[in-house]
Amino acid sequence: MTDYLEFTSQIKRKTGIDLSLYKEVQMKRRLTALRDKKECKDFMSYFNLLNSNQDAMMEFLDRVTINVTEFYRNFSRWETLQKKVIPQLLKNKKTLKVWSAACSTGEEPYTIAMILNQFMDLKDIKVLATDLDENVMKRAQIGVYPERSLQEMPEPIKNKYFTKDGNSYKIDDSIKRCVTFKKHNLLSDSYDRDFDLIVCRNVMIYFTEDAKDEIYKKFSQSLRPGGVLFVGSTEQIFNPSQYQFQILDSFFYQKG
Repeated sequence: MTDYLEFTSQIKRKTGIDLSLYKEVQMKRRLTALRDKKECKDFMSYFNLLNSNQDAMMEFLDRVTINVTEFYRNFSRWETLQKKVIPQLLKNKKTLKVWSAACSTGEEPYTIAMILNQFMDLKDIKVLATDLDENVMKRAQIGVYPERSLQEMPEPIKNKYFTKDGNSYKIDDSIKRCVTFKKHNLLSDSYDRDFDLIVCRNVMIYFTEDAKDEIYKKFSQSLRPGGVLFVGSTEQIFNPSQYQFQILDSFFYQKG
């Protein structure tokens, strides 16, 4: 067994994260850079460091779970959600069961909550936000963001839900209360059921085709009939019918 394969095996045993389900070239390059930065001569030396050093382990988890996000990322897609998808989902319901999967530092679930507030009271909004990385979710729960995270956000939304604090922006507690954060591994944990909307954007590109296939099947099982999956702008599903999906709009798939 090669040094890297042994490393992935040990990591899976220790953390439950199966690195073999990520695209190997990308992941190996990312982790080699991290290993070299820590001056470890090979991957097993690096694993021994992770085993004994909590800060190194946190840095590793942060690198494995890709955390690049911002509010209203790809603005036109969020407009479609607000103007077309949510009104359709609310035709026969007063509230929605919503999941933001691989939520990173919280920009996505908070964006969802702010959009839902155009249709219902904050007290009726409940968004489940999950990620593999507890570190980023702690940052999400604090709810303080640099200005660059808000660059695509409409000014009225920014003024309504944020308070400027030096060079940062703090999200209002009323929005924070709408979102529940929970650790979840898309590749190995069980999925809840009967969601009206699942949002999972800009993470599937890092997985192998087999892993993607498995996740899309689970997302389909987790949606109620008529529920919608919203994916990232580089993640269109080429054969949606195999997952009981039909195309509702670009990057929006509705379960039949």
